[in-house]
Amino acid sequence: MSDADIGSPLDVAILMGSKSDLETMRPAARVLEGLGLAVEVRVLSAHRTPDETAAFVREAGRRGVKAFICGAGGAAHLAGAVAAHTTRPVIGVPIANGPLVGFDALLATVQMPPGMPVATVAIGGAENAGLLAAQIAAVADAALGARVDAERAARRKKVLESDAEVRAERRVGAGGPRPADPVAGGAGPPEGPALKKDRPASR
Repeated sequence: MSDADIGSPLDVAILMGSKSDLETMRPAARVLEGLGLAVEVRVLSAHRTPDETAAFVREAGRRGVKAFICGAGGAAHLAGAVAAHTTRPVIGVPIANGPLVGFDALLATVQMPPGMPVATVAIGGAENAGLLAAQIAAVADAALGARVDAERAARRKKVLESDAEVRAERRVGAGGPRPADPVAGGAGPPEGPALKKDRPASR
């Protein structure tokens, strides 16, 4: 995961509140860089480094950033703090930590007041955040749009290949003909013992 050179053109900025969030956020950078986008990754806190966070957001805007991805746990105010300083799209990634395992971060990220939108993905959903940022950037970039389409097609191909493998394994491991389907006219399951004719009627 490499950063764009400081001061160079920037496509997507990835921010997190703590270095411990890096492994959760790494898939976003991997997806974006795989699509050829310039990415910068920073550790900045909404509460502990508010001035530095605001300064970076403004500088990223001057560098042409297309979207911000912000990961945070607990109170998870980072995405909202970034949104307060830019009108570029902001995507929040709630991070699972603490006693509520990310549910608090999810609510803190998604419940933004009117006028301050933050798109929110699933808890720990950094990969989808990266894809969403790429799709946003692709609106004005046809070449990037083609790469995003190809990435989606590759995922489809992988699923279809897995489907074919499972179906082939099932055929090889069947071990004989399937039981007849009574609905289709084949033999049904063995019948139970016949009811006694002298059984008294129900009352």
